[in-house]
Amino acid sequence: MTRISLRYAFLAVGMGLLVGCADPELRQLEQRLVEVRANPGEVPQLDLPDIPPIDRVSYVGNEARSPFVPHRMQDRRVAPQAGDLAPSSDRPRAPLEAYDLAELDLVGILTVGGKPSALVRGPGGKVHRVGVGDYMGHDHGRIVSITESSLVLVETVLENNTWQERSRQIALGEGA
Repeated sequence: MTRISLRYAFLAVGMGLLVGCADPELRQLEQRLVEVRANPGEVPQLDLPDIPPIDRVSYVGNEARSPFVPHRMQDRRVAPQAGDLAPSSDRPRAPLEAYDLAELDLVGILTVGGKPSALVRGPGGKVHRVGVGDYMGHDHGRIVSITESSLVLVETVLENNTWQERSRQIALGEGA
């Protein structure tokens, strides 16, 4: 046989096999689908339970402290009583006063010319050099002493509508 006749022979056998793959029930399936699509029938009704009535409750906490505002922010809204401890509003703010003391870390102590300085790392990783008399933290914290292993600051806080001082110590290697 020649090459061309072999090709035609394989083609004829392949066509015969493909004809054998035809399913006579496929027409029946298509006819059934047409019938179902034409008349889908009724949707069954579901018996849902009745929803019980809900009692309405009015909110009475309008005058209470907001849980979304820190205490110190609300305390500042009340006009504080003036006194000797009231912080000066004219004093320029130091960069570290933008952060809470819990966000600041004491990372080093320096003594240059007999004057101690502290190295404090802020939340962004930037290290600031501070000395006695400098301010840091939200609560007007003024540094009063720097030792070899810590710094001590006095914060001026508003409690019960009066300004009060409290002492805080930050040790080397630990946060506030």
